Amino acid sequence: MHVEFGDYHVGDIEFVAAFDVDGKKVGADIAEAMTASENNTLKLTDVEPTGVEVQRGPTLDGLGEYYRETIVESDIQPVDVAQALRDAKADVLVCYLPVGSQEAVEFYAQAAIDAKVAFVNALPVFIAGTKEWDEKFRAAGVPIVGDDIKSQIGATITHRVMAKLFEDRGVVLDRTYQLNVGGNMDFKNMLERKRLESKKISKTQAVTSNTSAELSDRNVHIGPSDYVEWLDDRKWAFVRLEGRNFGDAPVSLEYKLEVWDSPNSAGVIIDAVRAAKIGLDRGVGGALISASSYFMKSPPEQRGDDAAHEAVEAFIQGNLER
Repeated sequence: MHVEFGDYHVGDIEFVAAFDVDGKKVGADIAEAMTASENNTLKLTDVEPTGVEVQRGPTLDGLGEYYRETIVESDIQPVDVAQALRDAKADVLVCYLPVGSQEAVEFYAQAAIDAKVAFVNALPVFIAGTKEWDEKFRAAGVPIVGDDIKSQIGATITHRVMAKLFEDRGVVLDRTYQLNVGGNMDFKNMLERKRLESKKISKTQAVTSNTSAELSDRNVHIGPSDYVEWLDDRKWAFVRLEGRNFGDAPVSLEYKLEVWDSPNSAGVIIDAVRAAKIGLDRGVGGALISASSYFMKSPPEQRGDDAAHEAVEAFIQGNLER
């Protein structure tokens, strides 16, 4: 969302290491791996070979039922991730594991701490928002931005804005839903409902925290709904809000959002990475509240979008520690 984020331009981001468990990606150059196996997003540009080879990370709980049916897991032994990060002289580790990978995310979070590398947690496993992990990152002097990336113009940010608009205009919000379908491996993985608990919590609180309306569980349904293979990396969100305005007259708003999922996320992650790097440069350990509140669905502290934006700008200028 920022071409220049403090002293860092988008073009200053360099890939120095990568980790995966997919047999078609491990051992490949990043330029090749980014279009390998089930990756099915649109092509934005030609990418020359980087000289950086994808290394074998540990699997742990990273592969769910549908992943195991779809990909071939690499038979190469996992590397020492913390040492690989040190060897690569990495500054920031971005975690984009499949939804439901609790053990695997915790492993990479600890590897970042051990390697003294800033951590950006892009998925809904709660790390930055927990006291235990925040204290670990603070003690190590390592910054973290998390949890669960909020896309550039996605279902969450638009739903938040519309729910708040209802409230600001004096409309009582009675009920709402957000249904999401897509055709990438993220959506296929989420067909395994037992991996979805934290995802539903994250998406729901991201919307409801932006309004004072107290809605029962019955009147809020937010989460991934189905996998449609021919959509590829496109995501379609169907959102409906119902309420009452003057005189309790009924009012409803319904909209459909169509996006390419990966670029929509990338537009925010490039800012989160640079925020983490600035935190590292300044020696700030623990959760970066400003960046987390603006860029993530489940930050340690939920803020209104305008307040979160202002805090990020203050952080960039050095007027806010975290």
